[in-house]
This record gives sequence, structure tokens and C-alpha cells, in this order.
Amino acid sequence: MMIATNLTNHFIIAMPGLLDDTFNHTVTYICEHNEQGSFGIVINRRTDVTLDEIIHQMDIEVSESTIRNKYIYHGGPVQQERGFILHKPAGKWGSTLKISDHLALTTSRDILEAIALDRGPEQSIIALGYAGWSSGQLEQELANNTWLNCPADEQIIFNIPAEKRWQAAADLLGVNLQLLSSDAGHA
Repeated sequence: MMIATNLTNHFIIAMPGLLDDTFNHTVTYICEHNEQGSFGIVINRRTDVTLDEIIHQMDIEVSESTIRNKYIYHGGPVQQERGFILHKPAGKWGSTLKISDHLALTTSRDILEAIALDRGPEQSIIALGYAGWSSGQLEQELANNTWLNCPADEQIIFNIPAEKRWQAAADLLGVNLQLLSSDAGHA
């Protein structure tokens, strides 16, 4: 299969008609997209779990910091027991996928230890689970008008409140999601 467009470092934005509870009104940051498939992290589904809870559960040393109120995100339905840290700058951590010149995804404990001691990356989103698509599946969903897509914007990932990211991502395309019909069509 030949991929026409590489969606790595892009947002996919759920169309209003996507009623699946897992992806309804979500923005997913695509971390990797190739012939084998795609995977990303949902960036606007905050959980009730805090980083402080995770740090204590993992018995990680912590400094007196403001991590207590940092919430964990529901990154997607796959491997929900596993943590994924989307961050900038990329840095050098035990298990890191460099996505762009500025962004990386890390799954190793060392980054959590650094965050707990205020030595971690400048900005991060910590998620449990990820979203994944098999070869050609995401392309088919895009063709079926399930998602909008556009290049990612780091400001939306790290600086816009989670509940505003869905519309903020669509704003990059000049689309008001509230005005779109939930009925898909093809010309």
C-alpha cells in the first residue's frame, strides 16, 4: 500500500457524526503513520486521575512541586494500562520516539522520575493508552468523512484547555464544528 500523505505530526479531528464513545469530539495527535498503520494520542480527554496519584502508585520520589493538579489523559483504547508522555523538547529518555524537531513520545519510567523531581521536559501531556489503526484503516476512515485532518499545532497541545482543543484544532482549518451536519456525504 502506498501512503499519499504522511499524517505523522498531524491532528485528526473527530467529525460531529462520529458517535463512538471513545472518539466522540476528540482530537488525536498522530505520532506515527506509515505502511504498517498509525497510532496517536487523544489530547483532549482528561481523566480524573492525577499525576500525583500515578507517581505515588509507582513509588517514585517526588519534590515539592505543582504536579498534584496535573491530570492524566485517556490517550486511546489500546494498552490503557500503559503510560505515554507526549512532550517537548524531545530530550534523551530511555524509550523515546522522536516525532518532529520539537516533539517526542516517551514510554520509559525515567521521564516520570524526572518530571516528579522538576527535571522533566518543559511541557508534557501524560496519557494512559493510545489510539491505533491497522494498515489503510485511517485512510479509509478519512475517506468516509469520519475525521478532519491538519498539521498539528503545539500551542493547542500544551496551552489550550483540554475542553477547547476540539474546536481549536478545527479552527486551524477555518471550520466551526458546531455548524457541521452529523450526516456525511460524498460529492
